[in-house]
Amino acid sequence: MSAAFAGKTGISAGSRARTIGHATAVAPRTAAPRTHLRLTRRGRMAFTTLAAVPLVLGSIAVAVNGGVAAAEGTASVGAAAFEYVTVDAGQSLWELAESIAPKQDPRDVIADIVNLNQLASEAVQPGQRLALPAGY
Repeated sequence: MSAAFAGKTGISAGSRARTIGHATAVAPRTAAPRTHLRLTRRGRMAFTTLAAVPLVLGSIAVAVNGGVAAAEGTASVGAAAFEYVTVDAGQSLWELAESIAPKQDPRDVIADIVNLNQLASEAVQPGQRLALPAGY
């Protein structure tokens, strides 16, 4: 009966109403008790992903910058200055090998030049610039 009476008098349904005799007394609304945060499985996944993204990006940044720092530290140890030669018209690698290392086997010198310059074959073009191995 109190709900019907409360509805007719305009008292909100959320208020606590009790009937005393023929009059209705309305108790003041108290604050709702605090509840714990409940996350669904999807919410936990989103929260975990948002927490993990900065950690992953930070790890990638450290890995990339750490590799650069390591490479800079060893640059002076393994660095070698090469002497360069420009191939003339009609000149072959055999002639070039005989001119730079006359006492060495030309086949070994040619193999070193091909490996150092990462040539696909032993054919060279006029005007091509080749690095010479340091031992010759």
